[in-house]
Amino acid sequence: MLSLRNVDAGYDDALTLHGVSLEVGRGEMVAMIGANGAGKTTTLRTICGFLRPRQGAIEFDGRSIAGLTPDRIAALGLVHVPEGRRVFPELTVEENLLAAAFLLRSRKEVRSRLARALERFPLLRERRAQPAGTLSGGEQQMLAFGRALMTGPKLLLLDEPSLGLAPRLVAEVMRSVRMFRDAGVTVLLVEQNANLALHLADRGYVMETGAILMQGSGAELLANEHVRASYLGYSRGRTN
Repeated sequence: MLSLRNVDAGYDDALTLHGVSLEVGRGEMVAMIGANGAGKTTTLRTICGFLRPRQGAIEFDGRSIAGLTPDRIAALGLVHVPEGRRVFPELTVEENLLAAAFLLRSRKEVRSRLARALERFPLLRERRAQPAGTLSGGEQQMLAFGRALMTGPKLLLLDEPSLGLAPRLVAEVMRSVRMFRDAGVTVLLVEQNANLALHLADRGYVMETGAILMQGSGAELLANEHVRASYLGYSRGRTN
């Protein structure tokens, strides 16, 4: 469904991504893990059009999207949920949801998607008239997911959805991530909690210094000694 082949990208004169290649199949949940500054967010920004690749190919649903604008890419069903939620704080929860449906011309479809989002996330129904800026971090993440659902996504790019949340909220957020996959939405997940991400994912990629270091199933990467030592907090030889 999504394919990157030998993609280079960066900011100004600095090259951040070096020959990145990855695949996300229809219906999969794929995790991307790595240290801060490894290039994970840059990869997502390049996929969704905020950065133009310096070289390489990006294809989504069988067509090239390299160089398309973010709104055209989103209209194809490839939706980015960025780090930090980025809700409109002065708008109500419902207004935030409706703002995500700006590409839709059918009022009937907008109402239908709003009903689905409020059904999927009952907390948003309870808070629908509340300004988004007054929500907790976990509630704002649910709102960000609800906005993504309003766009009718085929593939979601999720950037650090648990970042900054209290531990008790992380499990709820990850249940929502799993809900997208169970509903047939393909997911590419960048997540600081590598252990959690790899347990959720069908497959994963490890990124270091702007390049893909290794890939494998979630189980394979969880068992890999380098991954365990570098990202899961296990020292060599430790098994629990």
